[in-house]
Amino acid sequence: MKLRFAVTALACAVLSLVSVSAFADSIKTDYDHHANFANYHTYSWGTVRVSNELNADRIKRSIDTLLQQKGWKEVASGGQVTIMATDNIHSEQEAETYYNGMGGGWGMGWGWGGWGMPGGGFGEETTSTTEVRSAHVVIDMFDPSTKSLLWRGVSRGELSNNSNNNRKHLHEDILKMFKDFPPKAQG
Repeated sequence: MKLRFAVTALACAVLSLVSVSAFADSIKTDYDHHANFANYHTYSWGTVRVSNELNADRIKRSIDTLLQQKGWKEVASGGQVTIMATDNIHSEQEAETYYNGMGGGWGMGWGWGGWGMPGGGFGEETTSTTEVRSAHVVIDMFDPSTKSLLWRGVSRGELSNNSNNNRKHLHEDILKMFKDFPPKAQG
């Protein structure tokens, strides 16, 4: 009985860790490995198309602050780099299944119960489905003279019903995107 409780507790702990990491925002960046970012020092804003107009200003302010800390300067037009931003907010279905007992064991009729065999198995399961609002934010940097994409940052995460949390996560995601910006020249 103690072994069964220990196995159940361990399984719950592992599932908890996996579910926590699934809720973390996903940040990805990529860039043109042939571009020499040391040659770029000014930027201008292009189109910022977001579903919440308040986020347009938040995105611009966060990026302006980070780039200026890295020695870049914003110019009204004609910058060496043009920055564009978009977002996509949508709902996704998320299913969670819970099992109320481990039942059975491993093996095909040998061992201690044989999962999937009569008398074995996981016990009853309950699945619930919920709507989860998610957001994707994409920040692109283009070289306007060549019209080529230089750098892209993508953030994907869940939205909460608390606008303060969403605003905080947006800023944190932008910080993570620009953590290693500008990319170092490939040698």
